[in-house]
Amino acid sequence: MRVHDEHIPDELFSEFIAQMPQVCVEVLVETDNGVLLAKRTNEPVQGEWFWPGGRLYKGEPLEDAAHRVAEEELGLEVEIEDRFGVYTHFWETSAEQGQPSRHTINIVYHVTPTGDQPTISLDAQHTETRWASEQSEEFHEYINTYLNDFY
Repeated sequence: MRVHDEHIPDELFSEFIAQMPQVCVEVLVETDNGVLLAKRTNEPVQGEWFWPGGRLYKGEPLEDAAHRVAEEELGLEVEIEDRFGVYTHFWETSAEQGQPSRHTINIVYHVTPTGDQPTISLDAQHTETRWASEQSEEFHEYINTYLNDFY
């Protein structure tokens, strides 16, 4: 099956978000520094630390999506260590016009950067990065859940 990565018109995508959960793939990037968090510029959780991730395209294999997310959002080539888990998130905000909430199914991959000195190059969805190895009150509850499950 061919991968459908073309733009979905905003009105149609907004209607989809209003009616159905969205399947997303996230990457939990680990190094000796901990796991990578990136500060989000868009909803849901604008301004919060979160994992890089995005929607799964129709026809896209899950592992291909994990590689794509790492490349597009972080500029990183990664090696997949394992599928970390599957989570469901309920958001009170949404980036889509007119949609006050969003429901996502999140397939999370534990990955490590390839190469000795990986350089992170953020996309427009993130402003900065940090490394974490333990839960914190400043993190979103979903981040603390992942950290608890990971460590």
